[in-house]
Amino acid sequence: MILTDGEILNSIEKGEIKISPFLRSALGSNSYDVHLGKTLATYNDAVLDAKNHNQITYFEIPEDGFVLEPSQFYLGVTLEYTETWKHVPFLEGKSSVGRLGIDIHATAGKGDVGFCNHWTLEISVKKPVRIYAEMPIGQLIYFKTEGPLINSYHAKASAKYNAITPFPVESMMFKNF
Repeated sequence: MILTDGEILNSIEKGEIKISPFLRSALGSNSYDVHLGKTLATYNDAVLDAKNHNQITYFEIPEDGFVLEPSQFYLGVTLEYTETWKHVPFLEGKSSVGRLGIDIHATAGKGDVGFCNHWTLEISVKKPVRIYAEMPIGQLIYFKTEGPLINSYHAKASAKYNAITPFPVESMMFKNF
């Protein structure tokens, strides 16, 4: 079951969902719009290696915007810090963003109960497009869970993305080897 705007607000009041900063105007009928943070990152190497820690370089989006190129893969981050304690959050692109040819995640659209952080975005584009910090970039949809939670994400020893940061985070796949 997907939470409605009223249920999202109730869950925020109960402390089951946290969104910071929270803008009432970003609350949709059954989702919450998240915005692009000011920092992007790109990988330093042309060839990435799943067994190695691939380094990234951070840069800020200028006030007059930044043109994303189809030949490049970008890591972005949501302006919003979120926590979810009883629901499974899904991050999806906004249709207006998709209609500009921007994909905001390659495979990682589902969060876990207990995820507490900014969301790293896996951004690619079909053609050059200028983007801006703080523009709406996606929407969080919350699904109700059923049954007792045994292993919350923030408490898992194997969780690789627990370090709270307002910057994009590179792949930690190398930690699986």
